[in-house]
Amino acid sequence: MNDLITTVEACFNQKIYKIILSKPRSKTSDYKKIVISHIKEAYHLEKFTATQVFNENLSTGQLSEFLNQSLKHDFLQYNAWDDQFEYIIQISKKGKPSMTRKAVKEAPAKANTHNRKKNYILQEGVVIAPLVDMGIFTKEGKVVKTMYDKFRQINRFVEIIDDEIKNLAPEAELNVIDFGCGKSYLTFILYYYLTEIKNIKVRMVGLDLKSDVIDQCNASAQKYGYDNLTFELGNIDAYQTSFPVDMIITLHACDTATDFALYNAIKWNAKLIFSVPCCQHELNAQMETAELSLLTKYGIIKERTAALITDAIRSGLLEACGYKVQLLEFVDLAHTPKNILIRAKKTPSTEKRKAQALAEVKTTMQAFSLKPTLFQLLETDKLINSNKN
Repeated sequence: MNDLITTVEACFNQKIYKIILSKPRSKTSDYKKIVISHIKEAYHLEKFTATQVFNENLSTGQLSEFLNQSLKHDFLQYNAWDDQFEYIIQISKKGKPSMTRKAVKEAPAKANTHNRKKNYILQEGVVIAPLVDMGIFTKEGKVVKTMYDKFRQINRFVEIIDDEIKNLAPEAELNVIDFGCGKSYLTFILYYYLTEIKNIKVRMVGLDLKSDVIDQCNASAQKYGYDNLTFELGNIDAYQTSFPVDMIITLHACDTATDFALYNAIKWNAKLIFSVPCCQHELNAQMETAELSLLTKYGIIKERTAALITDAIRSGLLEACGYKVQLLEFVDLAHTPKNILIRAKKTPSTEKRKAQALAEVKTTMQAFSLKPTLFQLLETDKLINSNKN
């Protein structure tokens, strides 16, 4: 360790403006490389994973310790540049550092700002046909200036998906159903991401009630060459599938349509669920409470309370069925005020944990005199044991 500290200190000076840490010690390392730029009085770090980049700023004192720890535990190579030389540290398999210095012939450009371009999963400069047709990309794959907000929103959606599937094996296969797909903008983007970026074998079905929309979406899928993406006409509550379902997407299925989508996902034992509920009217009409009447006294407060309770109950029921649940903020293309996304992943869960989640749901139902559709569907099908508590 002392040899390493001495080596790093020997080739680190205040004139160095660029450092690259590379060659991860392990294939499972969090970062593939780290690029460090000297900007004014601080150092800006860009930490690259396979699909994303994370940013951080460090002072000179902090950077020295960071370099020593990174070379000791995470990386085997260090390259740094000042105006005259490139400094190279290489760590042997036995952990012994060696340093070389050579005159700079072609130095990397200097950074002059901390505002770095975000490394989106869907990258500008790559022609993505659905984004072109949506008017977000030009035919050359550049973001239309007035569409950067929508471009960021779409990438946020993909990032939420990516967080859950980024560790899937390369040979993985996914069967995906999008309930209430509408014009399917995000369905096409998701299919592109899964097949073109992640190289996952996918079978995807979009379901909607409008025949003209279904025809249009099937024509677009054929135009894009998305052979395993099809669209069908049908109701969420009556939909039957002949294949196992791995992932359910439901974006803005209105009121209890979300409940039927979640019920189907649970019944089919889907591994992943991504749901943005909408129009939570059902519980608003049912809510009655003597002890918490302040929350039902004013119309707008009652409406918002009902919407939040609806999604809290849905999340609790998912936990009671063995899912790990997160509620995330998600602003979609329509700028709707309904901005909660339920992300659920099937995980090993104890009976105690599932019982506790169900007890919380039942306590809330009792407090507000509620009979949610999802609870009744799961109880009727005996997917929850409501008599245990």
